[in-house]
Amino acid sequence: MTRSRSPEPARRRRAVFLDVDGTLVGWDGRIPASTVEAVRGARAAGHAVFVCTGRSRAELWPDLLDIGFDGVIGASGAFVAVGGEVVVHRAIPEDDLAFALAWFDRHDTGVVLQADDAILAPVAIRDRMRASLPDLGQTPEEFARGSFGFIDRVRTDGDRSGVLVTKLVYLGCPLPVDAVQEALAGRFEVVASSVEAFGPGCGEVTVAGLDKAAGMVAALTHLGLDRADSIAIGDSWNDVELLRAAGVGIAMGNAPDAVKAIADEVTGRVDEDGLHAAFVRHGLIGA
Repeated sequence: MTRSRSPEPARRRRAVFLDVDGTLVGWDGRIPASTVEAVRGARAAGHAVFVCTGRSRAELWPDLLDIGFDGVIGASGAFVAVGGEVVVHRAIPEDDLAFALAWFDRHDTGVVLQADDAILAPVAIRDRMRASLPDLGQTPEEFARGSFGFIDRVRTDGDRSGVLVTKLVYLGCPLPVDAVQEALAGRFEVVASSVEAFGPGCGEVTVAGLDKAAGMVAALTHLGLDRADSIAIGDSWNDVELLRAAGVGIAMGNAPDAVKAIADEVTGRVDEDGLHAAFVRHGLIGA
C-alpha cells in the first residue's frame, strides 16, 4: 500500500462511494446482510452513501437499489445522480462511437453498448455473457431479478435510434488492454473488465477524461463536500482512479494485488463482511 492513515471517529459528514460487483455484491449475486446493515446505518448517522459502478443504470436491479442510497455514479462516471437530480450525463459522441465500433469490428471483437435505459449487443455476445456465468442454481425468475438479470433484457435488434450510449464493454479481443487503449487514445479510457467471468480479452471503454473518480468529484461538489470527506471502497481495475482520488481509498480483500497496492488500506473480502468492517473502522457505524 502506498499510503497509510489511522482511522478516526467520524466527527463530520462523510460521503462514501461503493463499487457494486465484488464490493457491495458477491460474485454469487448475493448481497451480504452486513452490507445492508452498514449502508443503512451510515445513512441513518447522517453520512451520504453512493453506488459508484461501471454498470449503467439499466444494469442495476431492485434488490440493490432497495438498500437505499443517496445517489448513483454509473457507467464509470458518465452518469451521476444525487438524490433525484441528474448532475452529469455524458453520452459517447457519435463519431467516436462509430470509430470504436469500426475498430472492434476489424479485430473480430464483440461489443456491448450501455445506456441509461437499455443495453444493446448482438445475439452471440448476449449468449456468450449468459453462458460465462457460473450456475447459481437459480430459477429463471430468480436470475431475472438478480445482479445479472440485465443479460436477459439485452436488446439484440441493433437499433440504436434514440439511444444515448454512455459506455462500451468489449469481449473476446485478441489484443491486450494496453493495445486497445493505444488504438483508442484521445477518444476513450480503457481498463480491463471488472467481471472476471466474462473471460480474457474483455475490457471497459468510457469517454476520455471520465472515470469513477470524476463522478465522485461531481457528486461531492453537488453536496458541498471536499475530497477529504470522501471514502471509496472497490475491488477492481475500474476502481483504481477512484481509490487514488478519495480521501480514503479502501480495497476489498478479494481485489487483485495491484489494486490493493494503490489503496490506503485493505479490508476483508466481500464474503467476509469486509465492507461492514471498513464502515466500523472509520466510525461510520458502531461496532
